[in-house]
Amino acid sequence: MAADRAVERERVVLRDRRRERLLLFDPLAVPSELGDLAAGRETAIVLTAPWHERDAQSLVERLGVPVYSPLPDTAQYLMDTYGLTAQQAGDGSPDLVWLLREKKGEARAYSSGDRLPFGADVFPGHKANDTVLWVESQRAVISGDTLVDFGRGLEINERWLRPGVTRGEIAEGLRPLLALPVEHVLATHGGPTDRAALERALSSS
Repeated sequence: MAADRAVERERVVLRDRRRERLLLFDPLAVPSELGDLAAGRETAIVLTAPWHERDAQSLVERLGVPVYSPLPDTAQYLMDTYGLTAQQAGDGSPDLVWLLREKKGEARAYSSGDRLPFGADVFPGHKANDTVLWVESQRAVISGDTLVDFGRGLEINERWLRPGVTRGEIAEGLRPLLALPVEHVLATHGGPTDRAALERALSSS
């Protein structure tokens, strides 16, 4: 088998044996044996959203690996979107302070439309910094908070849509995924699903 996929609720791991690469997506409670696999492999942490940092800091301290992530919300964004005052918005979101402000790791920022060095294309999620990734070599879609499964099957998470954004708009932005040879859908909120689940989630009904 060319690649291993370990998927549990709240954790996604991809291991590509052909390229000796280990990718930890939105890591939470990563077992020690997976950390051991990082030795001698090109390893990185990939966050689908900056607030999914979870155990990223402890893994960086342990493994010294880079972190790919969208940038956190700025103070201006918080004021414009949620009507916060400048005092309430402060310096912006506190997500990834240890990485971006305190420089306690190697940050590699990305955004929608980018292609990441390990062959992942970045699609827009329900916010500019909540992403959906297409990992071509694994034929896998990996989603943060936009596509979730909280017991009703894979769906667009309407509860977390920002003001003025509709489910239809999010689905439209993600439908180009259906033109790709998707086999696996790995949601960091929910278990693994497949192309049929993605088609249902992005349907117009």
